Amino acid sequence: MSVRLFGTLEGRDVHEVSLRSPDGLEARIISWGAVIRDLVVPGPGGRQRVVLGYETLEHYVEHSPYFGAVVGRYANRIGGARFTLDGETHRLVPNEGPNQLHGGPQGFGQRVWTLLHHDEGSAVLGLVSEDGDMGYPGRLVATCSYTLSAPATLRITLEATCDQATPVNLTTHSYFNFDGGPDICAHALRIEADHITPVDDALIPTGAITPVAQTAFDFRALRPIGAPDGCTTRYDHNFVLRHGGGPLAPAATLASARSGVAMDLWTTEPGLQFYGGHLLDSPVPGLEGARYAIHGGLCLEPQRFPDGPNHGHFPRSILRPGELSRQVSELRFRPMREDEGA
Repeated sequence: MSVRLFGTLEGRDVHEVSLRSPDGLEARIISWGAVIRDLVVPGPGGRQRVVLGYETLEHYVEHSPYFGAVVGRYANRIGGARFTLDGETHRLVPNEGPNQLHGGPQGFGQRVWTLLHHDEGSAVLGLVSEDGDMGYPGRLVATCSYTLSAPATLRITLEATCDQATPVNLTTHSYFNFDGGPDICAHALRIEADHITPVDDALIPTGAITPVAQTAFDFRALRPIGAPDGCTTRYDHNFVLRHGGGPLAPAATLASARSGVAMDLWTTEPGLQFYGGHLLDSPVPGLEGARYAIHGGLCLEPQRFPDGPNHGHFPRSILRPGELSRQVSELRFRPMREDEGA
């Protein structure tokens, strides 16, 4: 375990913590955005980097599309940048046309968090969001805990408390690429979901919940992301996980035949956003000079449903005083099995 100064932003130091598990899983965490800057796993062919990231703080601040960040206060989109809670309408700060994305232009993924604790295999970061921050009611205190364990597992725990009722939906936003290739179209994906929440042209949920069967969104069996349409489908949708949220349960499997690395994602959350990276085109180099272009990485974001405060039939996303919001996810890395197409 080591801690170093990664940079300075508006007079605040940004630190990087390096973590390692007994079996060789390594993570680098920076306090800006509580970002997973790098993640290296033991693979069949040796050490394998599995996420996208940058080498400098300046590149994160100026160019990052949420690489590895913890986003909130409400991850994903809120339509019209407004919601009504207990009879009062709250107007949020928009940052995607008339809508709000990932908590607004200064959401949690663009803030300097405080490093509260660290040791060889774990780090805890904290953030305070005051009443009115980006339009949200109430003072929110959030923590993010990263813990490495064997075999090759990264556990992410996101917690929050508040002094007024407020929407809360924190998630992690890593971009995965398991083989260092130019795109993830040949990666194989399975999502434990029979339905999605379809969206309008602005990617705001319509309120419907529709089956994935016989559509391009059918990932109920492990299959290449780019099949059968040559990677032309634009995936940026919330999948309704079969287990419905609650105890930690399987959500997705991602694998690369090229590297032999697979990951099982488990979560307590009811939804999973799958974004295929169709807008990715970084103007600056990434880790060790890598070039990140269209489909260069994909995101799997455990979450409460997007625009949840505006849809009463969606899973509950309102946190009230005296309650604890707790969201747990685990990234469990392993070798790809023969029956998965290796």
